[in-house]
Amino acid sequence: MKSHKFTIKPILKNSLLSLLFLCLFTSLSTAQDLKFGIDSTNIKVGAQITYKIEVVTDTTSVVVFPEGQTFMPLEVIESYAVDTTKLNDKLNLIKKYGLTQFDSGQYTIPPQKVVLGNKTLFTDSLKVEVNNVVIDTTKQGLYDIKPIIEVEKTNNNWWRLPLYILLGLIIIGGILYWFIWRKKPLTEAEEIALLPPYERAKLALQKLDESHYLEHSEIKEYYSELTLVLRKYLDEKVYDRALESTTDELIARLQLLKEGNQIDFSKETIKNIESILKRADLVKFAKSAPDIQLAELDKKTIEVEIDHVKEVLPEPDEEEKLLDQQYKEAQERKKKRKKIVLTVVGAIVLLAMTFTGFAIKYGFDYTKDTILGHDSKELLEGQWVTSDYGVPLISITTPKVLKRLESPIPDQLKDKVQVTVFGYGSILDLFSITVNTTKTLTPNAQQQGQQNGAAQENTIDLNQASEEAIKQFELHKVTDITVKRDKFTTPNGAEGLKTYGTGLVPIANTENYILAHYIMLHFTSQNVLQQIVVSWKDGDVYAEEMAERIVNSVELNKKSQ
Repeated sequence: MKSHKFTIKPILKNSLLSLLFLCLFTSLSTAQDLKFGIDSTNIKVGAQITYKIEVVTDTTSVVVFPEGQTFMPLEVIESYAVDTTKLNDKLNLIKKYGLTQFDSGQYTIPPQKVVLGNKTLFTDSLKVEVNNVVIDTTKQGLYDIKPIIEVEKTNNNWWRLPLYILLGLIIIGGILYWFIWRKKPLTEAEEIALLPPYERAKLALQKLDESHYLEHSEIKEYYSELTLVLRKYLDEKVYDRALESTTDELIARLQLLKEGNQIDFSKETIKNIESILKRADLVKFAKSAPDIQLAELDKKTIEVEIDHVKEVLPEPDEEEKLLDQQYKEAQERKKKRKKIVLTVVGAIVLLAMTFTGFAIKYGFDYTKDTILGHDSKELLEGQWVTSDYGVPLISITTPKVLKRLESPIPDQLKDKVQVTVFGYGSILDLFSITVNTTKTLTPNAQQQGQQNGAAQENTIDLNQASEEAIKQFELHKVTDITVKRDKFTTPNGAEGLKTYGTGLVPIANTENYILAHYIMLHFTSQNVLQQIVVSWKDGDVYAEEMAERIVNSVELNKKSQ
């Protein structure tokens, strides 16, 4: 069955509507202790405005200045440290912000909230005009915007796996070559076995001379070796049962071949062979003991008669030569097949031993996945990327760069919310990551602040946002959802909510379900809900490790909050 996973889509229609009702509003007030202003009301695109808030307070009051992207539609690019000056028994606190905008037009900086002890103070809204940069096209040529080009990420360790495979093949090939295919030096017995029958017989008789049988009066052993040389030669060239035949049977066969004109043996040759074989029988079975001179004479007689037999043997005809050639080729093929079988068996045994060794050291599943390949394992061991997504910025480390995804917004919400979504993976993948940011826009907040003396600040209930995300699971027909929630703190101190659990996810185009795990992280700042979702199939240990690594890497840029 093909593996599947589910992707948790960002909170869209239902969740966006729900987000509007999560906003709680607080009041604003003014005081003479608060001063504010900007260094310029007219800038060029991308230039910086310095927004200054000055507060005079006693030394016991706690002052909280605005933090995060509260100056929208202008963006905060730098939040400077508070400058503190002591004036008699009071403190003069100055907080500065670097603001910018990359689109031309007229903008209004909304009122900013400053908490002074038990009082909440608000600044007035300020108007800023952002102008385009004028370009002299007569001096600077204009060119079309270059298209986006996808560049494949290079992996610095790509060479390791091919190198390991190559080294393994070289080692296995070397072992198989050394023990199977290598042309080994022949032993003396093998070299003798390759000689023609006549030369082999003559060499055996020569070695018999070099033996010490006669010196030690070992007549029986001497005659056994002597007759064995003769019988082997006759077995290969004359009668293929010469070794197991009795003396009478062998001589009768030689007589038959002579009478049938098949081999022109002389009577003397047959007589001499018969005489020596019978004497050898007496020595071996009747404990006869001829003198040494007779034994030496019999050996010389055998040498001569082997020569006579060779001379009278008929030359092989073309058919016999062809049969002999075919026999040799068949033997070569047989040897080659044997080597191939040994090679295959040896390779399998070596691979099995290697696999077993790695499985014992690293585990069966890890070794199997390394050899056969595993999508999640390749992601886990690939080159990870750390990037920032959305505004406010979310820094996260992922196995792949997240791509911007389309996020359709209902017409009735387009002027009220702004959603950005980045993700990796689809419904058919083993693993997915989604990062989305939802902003509640308040274009009329300044007018309402002037009329009612109050500016709007949205406070989002993260538990409610988590419930809305779970409802999105149910809309995708996920069943048996388990939900657990814990407080979550990023490495740089940002606090949020962690929701995690499991669910049965339908497999596309089937009626089957698979168990999957999910982790959701929710964070909030003024008018902003940030959500990170990671999901993976149950039983995928590599995906589980990736999810843990991704969650532990999440950081929120405090300056952009």
